Formats: sequence, structure tokens, C-alpha cells
Amino acid sequence: MEVKQVKLGSFLLKRFLLSIFVIIGLSIVIFIIARVVPGDPARMALGPRAPEDVVQALRKEMHLDKPLPVEYFYWIKGVVRGDFGQSLVSKRPVAEDIKEFFPATMELAIFAGILMVIFAILLGVLAAQYKNTWIDSLIRMLSYFGIAIPAFVVAIIFMLLFGYYWPILPVLGRLSSGITPPRTITGLLTLDSLIEGNFPAFWDAFKHLILPGVALSLGGLFQEARITRSSMVDNMHKDFLAAERGYGIPEKIVMFKYLLKPSLISTVSIMGLDFASLLSNAFLVELIFNWPGISRYGINAMLHKDLDAISAVIIVFGVVFLVVNIIVDVIVALLDPRIRLGAARDV
Repeated sequence: MEVKQVKLGSFLLKRFLLSIFVIIGLSIVIFIIARVVPGDPARMALGPRAPEDVVQALRKEMHLDKPLPVEYFYWIKGVVRGDFGQSLVSKRPVAEDIKEFFPATMELAIFAGILMVIFAILLGVLAAQYKNTWIDSLIRMLSYFGIAIPAFVVAIIFMLLFGYYWPILPVLGRLSSGITPPRTITGLLTLDSLIEGNFPAFWDAFKHLILPGVALSLGGLFQEARITRSSMVDNMHKDFLAAERGYGIPEKIVMFKYLLKPSLISTVSIMGLDFASLLSNAFLVELIFNWPGISRYGINAMLHKDLDAISAVIIVFGVVFLVVNIIVDVIVALLDPRIRLGAARDV
């Protein structure tokens, strides 16, 4: 019996082509939902006292006077060119708003994702290594609290503790007043500061990341720690580990080299979903910490029925979600090539 593994390039190509169809489907669904919600976007943009002829002129400019298929054609044609339309709230092109607000949320999500990866694996390995001891019980108890408490509740607690009772960390915005911001290169303040060698700005931006990043990461962190612990406990007595121990390999090497790798497969899959969800779930955390991110921008667009902004934000979230899932599939395939999609068996 011979197993044929699909090359990584072919694997990525299939994922990419599938993602294109998913994005097209997502754009159609979001476009239709945004259009059938009650309310006239043109009237909402101009206000209740605007003359009817002015409202009709704006409707014609936005192609709202045309059938949905024709309206979608104009919209998707602009999207392909990078033109998401005009925001009715900010009065700017939506693409400019996305360019301004998306890096802030991405920086916050990356920081929260790094915290999840490091501490979820660390706590999961620690709980599995000291299974059924007080250390395991403490980590499991903390996991229940971490999963049950919403991120915005943690954010409010942090705001009270570190903004009022113990003001050692900044609680508002991305950068303190008086700190010279770096030149915009990537939009990530910490990275741009390092590129320019502006270390005071880097340290200040990093401190601003700590509280919202921790608040955003706790739920996923503890969930992934539990999954890592459960997977490691299930794999502890597998035959391949008994063989490694039989060769006299030290227990620590068995634990971290041979046990951890297959146990991370389920954890990595959940990490990918959690990271992608950080973007959409960040709006309350961004609101509490006055973080100028795309999640808060998207909620504001929904409240004002800013159709072009709503559609653009969801498309961006969909693209990020698909990219993260492709990366996760590649990592899982590297951890265990048997899982790689397209593997075929010839008997």
C-alpha cells in the first residue's frame, strides 16, 4: 500500500481557489443582507430634513435606484479595483478608513494571538505533566473562569484596576500624548517604531497593547490550554511513546519532542479559529479602551446603516478568516502529513 501526498504547492493552490469562491459567496450574502435591512441609506446620510430631490440624487449616485443584481455588479466592480465606495459617516472613501483602522485591530489581534499561543501551550503542557495534582486542578479551575468571563468584563475590570486603583499601565488609545509617533509604514505602531529605531514610541505602544491584548486573549487562551492538556493526556500512553521510553530517551525529551507535536494538532486548529474571531470580537474591548480599530468602526457603520462600510468590513474579516485557516491547514499538515488534504491511497 503506497500513500501519495499532494505537494504543498498544489495543496495551497486548491485552498486558494476554494477561498475565491467563498469570498464571492460571502460578498453576495452580505450585499443582500445589507440592502434588505429597513431604512434608506441616502436619507440616513443626508438627514431627515434634506430635500427629496437631493436624496434621490444621492440614491442615483449610490446606484440604489437600480435592481439588486445591477447594484451588486457596480459594487463588486469597484471592490475588485479597491474601491469600496464612500462612507456615509466619515465622508471619506471606505478604503481609506479600512487602511487607517485595520492595522490597529490587526496589531491588537497579533499581540493577543501571541499571548494565546505561548501561554496556552505552556499551561496545557504544565497541566498534563502534573496531571491530577494541585497544579493541574488550579489550571483547570482558572480555565473555567477564563472561558466563562466575557472579554469586555475583563476589560472593564482592567480599566478599574489599572486606570483608577493602580495606574501603572495606560488604558486609553494606542500612544500617549507627548510621544512622537513613528512614520506610518505598516500601520502597526510597535513594528513601525522598531523599524525607525524610535524605542520610546515602541515601549509606549507596547504598554498600551498589554491590557486590551490580555483581555481579548484570555477566553481563547484558557480554552486552548484545556484542549492541549486533554490531547496530551490522551496520547501519554500511546504505543509510539512506550517505544521511545523503551529506548531510554529521557522523559522531558519524550514529553516535548514526541508527545507535544501530535497533541498540538487539535490545539492549532482551534487557535486559528480563535485568532480569526479576535478581529470581530474586539469591538467592545476597542470601545472600552478607546482603541481606534476596524471592529469599532464596523459597529459604528452598522448603527448608521453605512452600507459600503459594513460590506467592506465583513469582506476584510472574511479574507482574514480564510487566510488564517489556510495557514492553520498548512501547519497541521506539517505537524502530521497524513492529514494533508488530497492524500490518496493506492492498494
